[in-house]
Amino acid sequence: MLADARQKFLVNFWNTGKGMIALGILSAVYFGIFGAVWAVTGEMTRWGGEFLELFGMDLSSYSYYTKQNLNGTPLTRTDGLMLIGMFIGALVAALWANKVKFRLPASKIRIFQAIVGGLLSGFGARLAFGCNLANFFTGLPYFSMHTWIFTIFMIAGIYVGVKVCNMLFFKPKAKLEKLQINAESLHIEQNTSRQTRHFVYGILIFLGFIAWFIYLILNNPALDVTIKQSLLSVALLFGFIFGFVISRAQVCFTSCFRDLFLFGRSIATNGAIIGMIIASLIAFAFMLYGHQAKVIEMSLGVVVGAFLFGFGIVFAGGCECGWAYRACEGQVHFMIVGIANILGTMILALSYDFFPQSFVGGVKLNLLEEYGSMLGFGISLMFFAIMLGLVLAYKRYFFKTNPYAKISMKG
Repeated sequence: MLADARQKFLVNFWNTGKGMIALGILSAVYFGIFGAVWAVTGEMTRWGGEFLELFGMDLSSYSYYTKQNLNGTPLTRTDGLMLIGMFIGALVAALWANKVKFRLPASKIRIFQAIVGGLLSGFGARLAFGCNLANFFTGLPYFSMHTWIFTIFMIAGIYVGVKVCNMLFFKPKAKLEKLQINAESLHIEQNTSRQTRHFVYGILIFLGFIAWFIYLILNNPALDVTIKQSLLSVALLFGFIFGFVISRAQVCFTSCFRDLFLFGRSIATNGAIIGMIIASLIAFAFMLYGHQAKVIEMSLGVVVGAFLFGFGIVFAGGCECGWAYRACEGQVHFMIVGIANILGTMILALSYDFFPQSFVGGVKLNLLEEYGSMLGFGISLMFFAIMLGLVLAYKRYFFKTNPYAKISMKG
């Protein structure tokens, strides 16, 4: 019985669509507690800035780093502990599932894609002040119109990225080899000692996480949602859960539209949309009681940043969530993507003051404030319905124009 439960929940992959829905609900609860959306690239930008400061660089004259607020450290910021918790959760999930294995990139072209795609996605995300978390999955449910602008141009970037990556030059070169097939060659021997060893490693790291969590509670016993410093333990816990779910459900937001364009597969897309609709219902309730979501200007920076981000995540092979859990599985390609991603945020932050005003300034529009609570909420739901309808329409078009597609319409 215990072995079956372990296989089902810790080894087998979870349904991606259901994972998306669970993350939508969790992110809305996170918003209710912290008054901020689940986001990662903002904190990664701070990590990049702090790396530069280690080498004595003065960042006080760079407006972008001033906006990002480099006060404190990753261990004293809720965003920092949440992000660290994500990596711990993803690593523990990968170890318990025996998925950790050091793997080098398949080819030199893949290394090139990891570097270029990572740089573009990091640069684009920060130019638009958010990636496909803050400006899509945990952005659309919070009624800022800039997130819909971001989504449209991110999808355009993903579509172009799919077309470019489908070019013969970027396709992996397969080499056919003749093998002698016999009963012995078909036998796959499972390395049970490695599986047990990894499971124990996962338990040890998990126990270390629990000890850290308890330490933070004991040092900040009075939990107060108005004082973020008292919520460090909660941030670490949410990060762990986010990372664990992402790893087990193999959640990479790149797949939402990339798989739709490539294979007509909409499991991730439908799950994301349903998750966002549920999140918007929960967020709306919180906002009626005074919570305020971040509203960003609709600018050329959002448009260009979204397109670069969308193209970059496809070219690299994964978004921030995708490269995070895959890097924890030992895939060197995605470690390179992650490093390049943070470098991209650094390049944007250091060059931001040279951008024209049209890139950095614009109009803010909150649907609830502009049209009233109920009408603004209704408009948001209408946008989600249109998005879902367009996904279904494209899926039908895909299978109508690709009659030999070998994927079930149920996908």
